[in-house]
Amino acid sequence: MFFRQHESGLHPHNPRRDPVHPTAPPRREQPKGGTVPPDNHTREIAARLKGLRDALDFTIEDFAARAHVSVDEVRSYEEGDTEVPVSYLFEVAKAFDVDLTALLTGDNAHLRGYSLVRAGKGLSVDRRKAYKYKSLAYRFFRPSMEPFIVTVPFAEDAELSFNSHPGEEFIYMLEGRLEITLENDVLVMEPHDSLYFSSKTAHALRALDGQDATFLDVII
Repeated sequence: MFFRQHESGLHPHNPRRDPVHPTAPPRREQPKGGTVPPDNHTREIAARLKGLRDALDFTIEDFAARAHVSVDEVRSYEEGDTEVPVSYLFEVAKAFDVDLTALLTGDNAHLRGYSLVRAGKGLSVDRRKAYKYKSLAYRFFRPSMEPFIVTVPFAEDAELSFNSHPGEEFIYMLEGRLEITLENDVLVMEPHDSLYFSSKTAHALRALDGQDATFLDVII
């Protein structure tokens, strides 16, 4: 499978069919009640996801089955009204053999031999309100794993937000103290602690002691 560039991102090229070019939904007015509408980045990713499915000529049901996600997730994220988790984009990238960078930014990664990322220069990926991600492999062509620097901001009385997805995950603590809940088990991690676990296990994170927690997170 190979790709060609569209304004909204990269889509698999199907020589039998010219992909429909998706357009992002128009920006909504600020709704009453203080709810913040989705930002432009969310809508751009939604357009790329819709464009990918159109290019593949997949129904929502077929796309969901291939990516091992629910039909409701596919529909919600394509509409651009919901933040798209990195874990969802990672599963779509693996299922359809596309670059995670292409889904996040619309640009292709090109480096094949090596990719050096200087301190603090990772690609910011603010795809979940609770966490801050910096991608460290965004310039490498189709990496076999996805490394991130993740910061979990401290929040008083923060509610746990559980997540699960296929694959495996490795965490190496850098700064602060982190509480990670793996289904019924609660673990506390400190700098230089490490954890390897199945990402299918429902997991939730929370920073402790009044300070942010930062760690290396590798999704495999």
